[in-house]
Amino acid sequence: MAANNHYEVLVAGFGPSGAVAAGLLGQRGRKVLCVDRAREVYDKPRAIAVDHEIMRVFQGLGVVERIAEHVAVFPPSEFYGVDGQLIKRIDTVAKPWPLGYMPTMVFTQPPVEAALREHACAYESVEVALGTELVSFEESAQGVSVQLKDDAGNTRTVTCDYLIGCDGASSTVRTQLGIAYEDLVFDEPWLVVDVRVNESGIAKLPKTAIQYCEPSRPCTYIVGPGGHRRWEIMLMPGEDPRDMQSEAQVWKLLSRWLTREDGELWRAASYRFHALVAQEWRRGRVFIAGDAAHQQPPFIGQGMCQGIRDVVNLVWKLDAVMQGEAQPALLDSYGEERGLHVRRLTTRIKEIGKLICERDVAAARERDARLLREAGGEVKTIARQDIVPKLEAGLLVSTQHAANGTLFPQPFVQHADDAALLDLVAGGNWRVVTLGAEPASEAVQLAAKRIGAQIIELAPDGDAHHAAVLPDTHRIVEIDGVLAAWFKRNECCAAIVRPDHYVYGVAADAGALAAALAQLDEALHG
Repeated sequence: MAANNHYEVLVAGFGPSGAVAAGLLGQRGRKVLCVDRAREVYDKPRAIAVDHEIMRVFQGLGVVERIAEHVAVFPPSEFYGVDGQLIKRIDTVAKPWPLGYMPTMVFTQPPVEAALREHACAYESVEVALGTELVSFEESAQGVSVQLKDDAGNTRTVTCDYLIGCDGASSTVRTQLGIAYEDLVFDEPWLVVDVRVNESGIAKLPKTAIQYCEPSRPCTYIVGPGGHRRWEIMLMPGEDPRDMQSEAQVWKLLSRWLTREDGELWRAASYRFHALVAQEWRRGRVFIAGDAAHQQPPFIGQGMCQGIRDVVNLVWKLDAVMQGEAQPALLDSYGEERGLHVRRLTTRIKEIGKLICERDVAAARERDARLLREAGGEVKTIARQDIVPKLEAGLLVSTQHAANGTLFPQPFVQHADDAALLDLVAGGNWRVVTLGAEPASEAVQLAAKRIGAQIIELAPDGDAHHAAVLPDTHRIVEIDGVLAAWFKRNECCAAIVRPDHYVYGVAADAGALAAALAQLDEALHG
């Protein structure tokens, strides 16, 4: 077969997950082919929420500035019970934000997806074939042979070392592998309505996001960027989903809030909200990610975030194995880590969904009373980001610590005469971050070198001019004390941080740090 028909990675699907996968692989110089049946970005919004972890990914890709204009604050979410009383409130944490960005935001999907696609296409090593679908594939010991077909009916065969199926909920890749879903038992019919609201409409509408936990018709209202407003409305038994998405029915449902004069209907689509997680995420050289691997109800807007987390987790591991920097067994940790994380988060989202979807009036009244009782009679605000779990399996140090598997902070640090976010100054590969020089012994330096980790020393005295004690160490001075507070809270003085910004392990002294690095060296290299 001609050499130009061979790729290191083929990505099936060029939605947000596929575009981020292609961009991350392109950034690492990998030869990639990305195929998608559609030629254009879907022009209606589907995902509406993005969080700080994903903004940090966009920052690492170098696209965060282009995306920022399509992103806005996610206001508090207020839950109202049977009799219209406030029963629960979810909001974001106060500044300084732990990862450098507001923890949760709303965004407009079409232009953001277009920017991610454009970014991926800009890499010389990335080839994109639009109007092209993956028909079938066959794996051998040497790689994967993939049959493609374009929208003119032409077929061709290409080969790749690895195949990633980011090809959506009806994934051809998952279907051909015969991978079954684990059903987390949530199946409800809903109507999702997006409206571009004008000034008269905005004046009538709530300023916060609202969960109407009303048995007669549970409903979610979301404040999007600019004039974009979304309603997720539960359909009742006997209602025909197709009929309910007709314009006449939609405006009837929205009459509680708006009239036709208040805006323009952008999208109305009926869905069944599911909670499904793939039982396997990998078969040999073939992986699934994004909606191909899981579906969750949208109650805290984590759908797109989940898919991007998948490909971020997978790409650095694939690259390390292809580079010869890690043994192939590292790839098993992808499904182990993401499968458990997605299950945990989907279960939490499902519990929120069950609160909202209660149709029995007496049970809903009991729910309202219970929530108020649990809050001590006064509704306390919980942080939306606290709903997202940490990593609890896979490539983590064996010693137990609350910080292991959490996202490492990204504070603002002094840089030249200005302030910059940590990753922009210190890079985003393996890092050993120490509080002062004490834990960074020569043994630690050697161990860090073996895994290709940068040593970053946080100056505890805030002295920017004092040089780092050990050579090849990057000394940083932070501005808001985020990192110093993190070390204090976790009672440690060093952290080993993975390329996806999750904490592999922490240590309280140089000996424990050297031992953790030795364990990591063994896990990566055998």
